[in-house]
Amino acid sequence: MFDKLKNSIIPMLKCLIYVSVTLLFMVSCGSAAQQQYKSHAVKKGETVSSIADAYNISEETIYNLNPESRNGLKANSILIIPSNNIISSGTEKNNYREHRVKRKETLYGIAQEYNVSVDDIKRLNKELYSRGLRNGERILIPASSKSTEVIINEADNKLPSGTQEYKVQAKETKFGIARKFGISIAELDALNPELGDGLKKGSIIIVPEDTVMEDAEIDEDKFQYYEVLPKEGFYRLKVKFGLSQDEIIALNPYAKDGLKEGMILKLPKESDYSSSDVYTDINLEDRIDNKRMKTVALMLPFRLPGSPDDSTEGDSDLIKRDPTLRVSLDFYSGALMAAEFAKDKGIPVTLNVYDTERSESKVASIISNGNFKDVDAVIGPLLQKNVEKASDMLQRDKIPVFSPLSNRDMAMNKNLFQTIPTNSILEKTMIQYLVKHSSGRNIIIISDSKRAKQKEMLLSAIPTAKTVVPRGGGYVGSSDISAVVNSEMENWVVLESENPVLISSAVNVLAGMSPSYKLRLFTFDKNDAYEWHEVSSRRLAKLDFTFPSVNRKIDEDERNSFLVSYKNKYGVLPNRYAIRGFDVTYDVLLRMASEKDIYDAVLPENQTVYIENKFRYKKSDTEGYCNEAAYILKYNNELKFEVVE
Repeated sequence: MFDKLKNSIIPMLKCLIYVSVTLLFMVSCGSAAQQQYKSHAVKKGETVSSIADAYNISEETIYNLNPESRNGLKANSILIIPSNNIISSGTEKNNYREHRVKRKETLYGIAQEYNVSVDDIKRLNKELYSRGLRNGERILIPASSKSTEVIINEADNKLPSGTQEYKVQAKETKFGIARKFGISIAELDALNPELGDGLKKGSIIIVPEDTVMEDAEIDEDKFQYYEVLPKEGFYRLKVKFGLSQDEIIALNPYAKDGLKEGMILKLPKESDYSSSDVYTDINLEDRIDNKRMKTVALMLPFRLPGSPDDSTEGDSDLIKRDPTLRVSLDFYSGALMAAEFAKDKGIPVTLNVYDTERSESKVASIISNGNFKDVDAVIGPLLQKNVEKASDMLQRDKIPVFSPLSNRDMAMNKNLFQTIPTNSILEKTMIQYLVKHSSGRNIIIISDSKRAKQKEMLLSAIPTAKTVVPRGGGYVGSSDISAVVNSEMENWVVLESENPVLISSAVNVLAGMSPSYKLRLFTFDKNDAYEWHEVSSRRLAKLDFTFPSVNRKIDEDERNSFLVSYKNKYGVLPNRYAIRGFDVTYDVLLRMASEKDIYDAVLPENQTVYIENKFRYKKSDTEGYCNEAAYILKYNNELKFEVVE
């Protein structure tokens, strides 16, 4: 495949790749007078007009500061109003200490431990404004505040209209208090600009005069707080949590008038492996609405020597010696095809290609010396550390960066999209499938010590599962399996190991058992041990071997328009990296064309499906977005992988 690709792609690449760009940096310093504001809690019957008259300002001023007010006002909602009062607080804290971050520690917990605010910690560790804590890092902690009671908004001792002072009780949180008074976290912060991320018992804060709920606490063992996202209605919550509108209102009576952005809801706690399984496959080709020019930067580690005029003699040897170059060329060929498909749909595309040379410093140089402010999205680089670097440098401009091939846990930023599901997502997908179909089936787990974590995860999700411990030699015998199988129901055996001896012994024992036992084999991880010569493909097929996968495998006989076009252009069928390049790039282009902003095109209940890959992005637990769309595949009797789910 590479010999046929090189003659058409490498010369073109040498013309496209940005070798050197000079950029003059202009740094300006200055200061601006800070406009002062205050809050107004809307009373029943008040209108934008009456509030504007009361403060001697225009209605447009209110609309500009509070865009949501154009949709009408609700009692207890908070408006930002220009004010001449200056609210100031804070003291200099010159003393500090070091703290080494432990696993699972949070900023709020550390702030509580040292009796300081989260904002105080962030002021000394400015990188924490843009990312979360990292295990083992050392951060600076300011000296403890002497006062245990905080008075907020004390200017002239005058409270904003329609508000009251409230003393924080033990165990109360910002979410609970916001829910109690029927406001959002943003509105609570607007009333209390010095509040920070956490609350201290005894703090005095400002809240609306009226409550909508009696308590500011919930049973955290059974329930959780949920903040309503922009454009989110009851349907989307039903998709996410499987709760009807009536069920949500029963727990949150104030939601009967509808949901609004930032509203705090009390919802039943989700199981880690519960899944509504309501995902809608959408075709973004039918939703093309934004046909302005799409500029995409494609950053790949070609490491191509010479200039565009250099001879391509020796390129074949270079390709054979460098597997990373082979992957880059294949991915690039698929991305080019995606740009052509997009143009056929009326989407103008500019594809800027950069050679990152597998170097983090080269990535930094490309971004520093290039005009990336006009770039709509970046695809690449391939290597994890390089894509993290690109994301870090581009996050301030909110330029989305798509990691095309890494499935490892990454240092996420708000603008980083991980396009390949991680191993933990594949494991979760498999457990969800097993939980969903476990009723009436005998679940058996065979696991060695290196996969103890996966064993515990499955036992937590299906406590009735039986376990088989390998013998001292790292294998299982027929008596080990026969002791736990059930002849009256299906037996689903989950095999967790990377040891070819254990895998081959388990497969051989299971495939050799009496046909009266209905047996099916599963794994969370189809690793290289399943390719060992002692592991028979036919025996795996006999056991309906089932596993999670990032992508499906298409049949080369499929008359797919991409396959046909690719073969016509390059003379060969695309491999998985070329298909990956097409799927990732085409999805990015269509998402940008379907919405004004690519971030608006991220809807967790919708997934897009292409040649071999599908995409369903969800906000990660830290920052950024992870693709959670994975396949469940089965090895069938024709020795092909078929999609089960």
